[in-house]
Amino acid sequence: MAEITKSLSIGQVAERTGLSVHALRFYEREGLFVSPVRRGPSGRRVYSQDDVDWLTVCIILRASGMPMHALSRYADLVREGAGNEEERLALMREHQAHVTAQIGRLTESLDLIRFKVGVYEDLVDQGAAAHQCHTPPPSTDEERTPLLRHDAVVE
Repeated sequence: MAEITKSLSIGQVAERTGLSVHALRFYEREGLFVSPVRRGPSGRRVYSQDDVDWLTVCIILRASGMPMHALSRYADLVREGAGNEEERLALMREHQAHVTAQIGRLTESLDLIRFKVGVYEDLVDQGAAAHQCHTPPPSTDEERTPLLRHDAVVE
């Protein structure tokens, strides 16, 4: 038995994707849908599950930092159909390299943040212990560890 495609309103698609109605209209104006957005008898936009699935891909690519012009080019290539897989591959490899570099930068940032959290947790713990023992805690990070002398530059 053939599957019946359920039509979705713009509000339902907004709810399912997390995009605003305004963003959905923007995506349509920019030609980011693989298929033209259909209109119902009343002229209202009607979407399919395929549209929602495509938007999910777009959302993930945008969240990963893909520029709109690259996403637009990707949509063009998908819309064109088979025969341009090498160009799609090149576009995805370029974006993959960008995301990989971004992850590396974020990992370095996270390492520093984890280090700083540990330092400040130790200082707070020492302050609580010093308060209980009536001894003053170290006043600066430099007294805590010589590795933090670069704090003035980092913070």
